[in-house]
Amino acid sequence: MLDTLQKHGHCEVDTARIYGFGSTEEHLAQLKWQERGIAVGTKLTAKKIGPKEYSHKKESLKPGLSESLKALGSERVDTFYLHTPDHNTPYAETLEAVNELYKAGYFKKFGICNYAAWEVAQICELCNANGWKKPDIYQGAYSALQRNIETELFPCLRYYGISFYSFSPLAGGMLTDRYGRETSEYEGGNRFDPNNARGFYRKLYWNEPTFAALDIIRPLAQKHGMTTTKAALRWISHHSAMKGDKGDAVVIGSSSAEQLESNLSNLEKGPLPEDLVQAFEEAWSVVKVNTAPYFA
Repeated sequence: MLDTLQKHGHCEVDTARIYGFGSTEEHLAQLKWQERGIAVGTKLTAKKIGPKEYSHKKESLKPGLSESLKALGSERVDTFYLHTPDHNTPYAETLEAVNELYKAGYFKKFGICNYAAWEVAQICELCNANGWKKPDIYQGAYSALQRNIETELFPCLRYYGISFYSFSPLAGGMLTDRYGRETSEYEGGNRFDPNNARGFYRKLYWNEPTFAALDIIRPLAQKHGMTTTKAALRWISHHSAMKGDKGDAVVIGSSSAEQLESNLSNLEKGPLPEDLVQAFEEAWSVVKVNTAPYFA
């Protein structure tokens, strides 16, 4: 999959200590990511990871980052993220410790994930007041079915000069042609399986407003010879609030090299026909009252 990624001119890989039950960083090390010129961003989550419990307290940040660096086989990463807020730790304590790690050369860019707009503003003002490293990147959920970040978060990020990285651009898989109201069978470990621990996406998207929104999008996409996936990725590339000149980017996942090839190719396609753009707008008007908060 790294071959496919780089063939399309990309070099950034997103991971976290918690991903793959703690295995993804080791897999990247086995693939010799540094020799390939890959830029890795990893995250520290304030929760128990295996036998160890982490927080965003000063005494936890360096050991947490060190665990990731050891797993990656590296002395530094391109980007270090705070993965969801730790509301049990004062931001000033966390940010001062992050600044010390930055000055020590452990990472080049600082990122935050899943914070509310007011928290982003507070973080940036604390950093500005104290001369600490300010966030470079905000990573959050954003798709044609999850756009509530547009009202407050995007203006906040633009004001402070922070780039936005969108994860889950296909709404966890709802913006595909795989799922409908009557779907009752799921692959093992599927994120929409109500009997699986990873089935939390079902709480976010498995509802009548979402299916009503898909009823608007899917026929128009089919009319233009597109899958829902292709239409959704072209929407986020050309018709969303994201701006390439602001450093914004899409975090795209896949379960195979073939799927990654398809997703990257779709992101490179041109703008959508106007009637399909309007269908996405209508779909959002149907689903937006039911969307979950963008922050943790």
